[in-house]
Amino acid sequence: MFTFLNLLSTTNMAYFTDDFVQFFKELAANNNRDWFQENKKRYESSVKKPFELFVADLIAKVKEREPDLTLEPKQAIFRIYRDVRFSKDKTPYKINTSAIVAKGGRKGMHSPGMYVELNPEEIRVYGGIYMPDKDLLYSVREQITKNMAAFDKAINDKGFKKVYGTIQGDKNKIIPKEFKEAGEKQPLIYNKAFYYYTKLPIKLITSPKLADEVMSAYDSAKPVREFLRKAVK
Repeated sequence: MFTFLNLLSTTNMAYFTDDFVQFFKELAANNNRDWFQENKKRYESSVKKPFELFVADLIAKVKEREPDLTLEPKQAIFRIYRDVRFSKDKTPYKINTSAIVAKGGRKGMHSPGMYVELNPEEIRVYGGIYMPDKDLLYSVREQITKNMAAFDKAINDKGFKKVYGTIQGDKNKIIPKEFKEAGEKQPLIYNKAFYYYTKLPIKLITSPKLADEVMSAYDSAKPVREFLRKAVK
């Protein structure tokens, strides 16, 4: 269905104004319900609605590359409200807005796709597999062990290394014995997570090229993303 968001996304305009950054700077200094309620309309106009448009465009651009992606912005976007139930930090609001553009949206944290976060200081683009469960972790290690040459080629791709550097993640001191020999050759097998990220300058927040710059980062991760997807069953 052709929506108002689709109509807006066809224009060559910036998604955000300078008030996006200013809103979050002020929220950081006034992270309480009273201030947020007083500024809720401002949040809607400067953050929430333009971010929905931005994410809608990212989804459309990813679908051009991966036609089988089925996702709506509301499935991808995280709420601004923090879950403070088990946190010592009781501030109620996040100082960023974020979304996962991947199979399952925000519920697809194990699906190699794209996590994008906008905050008042920078734009972050993540990919890979974060906090895999036991079975998925085993599957990733198995995929690397059985395909060492292909994995080395992916992580040493010039585009990936230039944008992301390397795969990140905490490591286990002990891994299953069947992976130890491969782990001596490829230390990333010891990882407990397999993610990567890059930072883009905050000045892009008011640029019409914002989505294109984020997608350029996404495209740079293609070799590693496709390798990791083979481990997700």
